Amino acid sequence: MSQVLDIERCDLSIKSNNSSHHTELYGEERLIVRRGQTFIIILHLKPGSKEFKLGETSFTLIVETGPLPRKESDTKVSFGLGDSTVDTEWSASALHDPIGNTLSVSISSSPSSPMGLYSLTLDQEGQKTSLGQFTLLFNAWCPSDAVYMRSETKRQEYVLSQHGQIYRGTYKRIKGTPWNFGQFEAGILDICLKILDENPKFVSDADKDCSARRNPIYVTRVLSAMINSNDDRGVLVGEWGEFSGGVHPGQWIGSGDILRQWAESGPVRYGQCWVFAAVACTVSRALGIPCRVVTNFGSAHDTDANLVIENVYDEDGESISDDSIWNFHVWVDSWMTRPDLGSEYDGWQTSDPTPQETSDGVFCCGPASLRAIKEGELTKKYDTPFIFAEVNADVVNMVRMSDGQFVKISGSTKTVGRFISTKAVGSDDRHDITHQYKYPEGSKEERQVYEKAQHHNKLQQRGEEPGLRLKIKLSDNMIVGSDFEVYAVLTNNHMEARTCTFLFFAKAVGYNGKLGDSCGFASDKVEVPSGEEKRLSLRLEYDSYGSVITSDRLIQLSALTIDKQTIDYHKAEKTIVLDEPDIEIKLMGEATVNQPVRAELTLLNPLPEPLQNCSFTIEGVGLTNGKPITAKIGAVGPKQEAKASVEFSPTSAGPSVLLVNFDSHKLRNIKSFINVVVKD
Repeated sequence: MSQVLDIERCDLSIKSNNSSHHTELYGEERLIVRRGQTFIIILHLKPGSKEFKLGETSFTLIVETGPLPRKESDTKVSFGLGDSTVDTEWSASALHDPIGNTLSVSISSSPSSPMGLYSLTLDQEGQKTSLGQFTLLFNAWCPSDAVYMRSETKRQEYVLSQHGQIYRGTYKRIKGTPWNFGQFEAGILDICLKILDENPKFVSDADKDCSARRNPIYVTRVLSAMINSNDDRGVLVGEWGEFSGGVHPGQWIGSGDILRQWAESGPVRYGQCWVFAAVACTVSRALGIPCRVVTNFGSAHDTDANLVIENVYDEDGESISDDSIWNFHVWVDSWMTRPDLGSEYDGWQTSDPTPQETSDGVFCCGPASLRAIKEGELTKKYDTPFIFAEVNADVVNMVRMSDGQFVKISGSTKTVGRFISTKAVGSDDRHDITHQYKYPEGSKEERQVYEKAQHHNKLQQRGEEPGLRLKIKLSDNMIVGSDFEVYAVLTNNHMEARTCTFLFFAKAVGYNGKLGDSCGFASDKVEVPSGEEKRLSLRLEYDSYGSVITSDRLIQLSALTIDKQTIDYHKAEKTIVLDEPDIEIKLMGEATVNQPVRAELTLLNPLPEPLQNCSFTIEGVGLTNGKPITAKIGAVGPKQEAKASVEFSPTSAGPSVLLVNFDSHKLRNIKSFINVVVKD
């Protein structure tokens, strides 16, 4: 007859287990382990308890997750002691220390278990003892896990790094914005698990949902739906126009604040694409899925799924089409295998939490294999055609004449999907990953892929139109607040002179391509002799553009020439991003654990008018105790310096990043950072 052990207490060995499972940054309050890897618990036996003898003493361990644990769903597993653990399934082995009267139990989880919060129970012939709880995460260090990543430096970047760069602007002026992912901050992991428990699939069938959490494809798709609030109580409300009653998207500098606010009071106002993507990255990394934030410059939004962006204008040059091209768009790539598609589609998978179009009736997008996107394999799930169009659609510009007929004025195979960017591994440099999404523009492979994807739409690749050529040229030093000139240049390569109406517009534009109010207009009737050029200049004055631009500081320039005699239209467009002032950050003294240190912050107001409601906000992992610190400084006069001195007390030693955001009523979304090394 087997013997029953008398257990005094169970030590979950949190510190050593968390350290060996790369989860020590979550703290020492609870056991957090990664699947497919052994962890050790110590059972302290009562004095006088029967001695443990392998073969004579046996017991069963039970692990359970979710509200309805079931053996059939793999959410409840019972397993006994073996001579050693097995790395393919739940298993356990034990070692007795008679001197300390303890039993070390090694437990190995299955590398395909559902991730989540588990309870651990000891069963001795029906006598059950609760040993505690642990959280099980995906494991990029385990070769049998679907998210396994071979490179340690990449695991450090894509699972463990708490800060990064998000790229914005235009493809000619790419600007990195620092972001604090903060996936290891106190309480964040619980909030990430709560996001999964709030998803409609869990609400309608908790058993099925918890069982499906073994699969990073499923979890990633749930996250792409839950980071936006369009169909559910998701994290962020998207807004591209009116921001009253919430936080302007440009003010966020980290995910922690957003996630804590959601956990307390539901959907948070407001987010735009880079905020959605940054929060999705935080949650993915917290759950153990390697993740990177990706920016696509010249990102197509193809509303009718024909893989062509049709820009239709009326005779006055006003856009009348539904398709659009965003100056930039931000999403995430997550790393995993694709057994549903075949091993050649393993690796990076794109998902997009910004609500644009529905997928299976829900506002979510992906995960779509980068390999499938690059090869134009549009039948491979999920949402590959939409993402393919975002990076590879062809563009056709047409004018609808007053009699209803359409005249093609130009086309391009190269406007969409440029300088696709993510932060480099191990540095703050920009890494260009365009080649991972598509073959080189205009190459034979790229055209073959496009034509395969476009089999129902026989579009020919067209060369440059002969005759009139129209270009827009910019001046240097286009800082917000200044007045400057831009030029439209019309060159006539015809054999004879041409007479044209020449129009030049400037309009405010959001990064998503949505046009705002006009901030400049010039027109002329010109005769251009053969082989010559004519310039039309447009002066952009702060008095005109200052009140209409968004916090993205973007202006779209459109030049249009019309030769009504030959029905010859030409259009050129360029989006400019106005330079922003720099924030100077000075640390007054050394940063030391638990010692206050001051950051001196300075920014020159470049505007010819006062700034109201000025504030600096700082935040940093291990620097500001998980919360942003804001210094309000009121009004700052024109061309005057905004200054603040903000004190913070670092809580942990080592390298970190101090993020700074400046905000005011007229100048928003100004960010900077410095690297900080905190001494013990």
